Amino acid sequence: MSIRCGIVGLPNVGKSTIFNALTRAKVPASNYPFCTIDPNVGIVPVPDKRLEELTELYHPQKTTPTTIEFYDIAGLVKGASKGEGLGNQFLTHIKEVEAVLHVVRCFEDPDVIHVSGNVDPIRDIEVIDTELCLKDLDTISKRHEKAEKLARTGDKESKEKMPLYEKVKKALEEGVALRRLGLSEDEKKALRDLSFLTIKPVLYCANVTESDLPAGGSLVQAVREWAQKEGSGVVVISGKVEAELVDLSDAEQIEYLKSLGLEEPGLFSLIRAAYKLLDLITFLTAGEKEVRAWTIRRGTKAPEAAGVIHSDFERGFIRAEVMNCEDLVRLKSAAVVKEKGLLRIEGKEYVVQDGDTMLFRFNV
Repeated sequence: MSIRCGIVGLPNVGKSTIFNALTRAKVPASNYPFCTIDPNVGIVPVPDKRLEELTELYHPQKTTPTTIEFYDIAGLVKGASKGEGLGNQFLTHIKEVEAVLHVVRCFEDPDVIHVSGNVDPIRDIEVIDTELCLKDLDTISKRHEKAEKLARTGDKESKEKMPLYEKVKKALEEGVALRRLGLSEDEKKALRDLSFLTIKPVLYCANVTESDLPAGGSLVQAVREWAQKEGSGVVVISGKVEAELVDLSDAEQIEYLKSLGLEEPGLFSLIRAAYKLLDLITFLTAGEKEVRAWTIRRGTKAPEAAGVIHSDFERGFIRAEVMNCEDLVRLKSAAVVKEKGLLRIEGKEYVVQDGDTMLFRFNV
């Protein structure tokens, strides 16, 4: 399971610069709007110290991290939902992702033009939200009209869904993003086939100058207050710094980050925040052939986790042999973990925990 995260924002907020740094890709990042014509996709391995420790322990033939996919989507402008700028074709790309990484410009630089003339992160956020709301409003208006006609003919499902459709339509008409509406899980499930853009969880990426690291300045604080109201996350990152890190050796990176008061690159913070936003955890499998990390949603039971590896594992699930990764690394072998009574045999109702190292037993 690879997380798919769409990077959005106004032109010239640093989207492509951050994308290049995160993925070590070479996408054009020029100082003018609409540089990104197609959604660029970069697949990034998720850094995990536990994976490195298990690799040192097992010396496997290969090590496979879990990954996160970043989609760099062209800059939206006011009126994009009606064809302004490069039009609303790019709004459809957001439908393909699980989460939205909204890059917000929180730095002043007279050499980098702003599409609105001045830097105002909350105004910029509202512009993007408005365009996404308008796209969603178009979607629900069509569905509402269709359901209304079917309801008049006595269609039971349409009658049942009409109140929800009306609730959603009213919110979008008022410019309220659906993630702010407090929808229940059942309501979200009922709306899933409509692929609403504003229902997706958002992680705000406050792009700051080097001097504002690590906490960010007053502009970032405004973004934090906005995000808190809707339950979204905020990560402070400097696109300029991340771009410079790409060309440094590991030792040079550590020294440079230390000079800025940082313990790690912005990518690591961003991935952790994305995992938290989507309520994701990692379990591991380890052996001489391969050490591998797997991403699942928190609350996943053992058979479903096995199914992430292969559907046969889920269908024929018998049991799972589970060790805590920390115990395994500390005791240096699965045999010692077992001797100490720390290896557990878990059944179908076991809820997988972050850091579980698992071996699945199954019938073919």
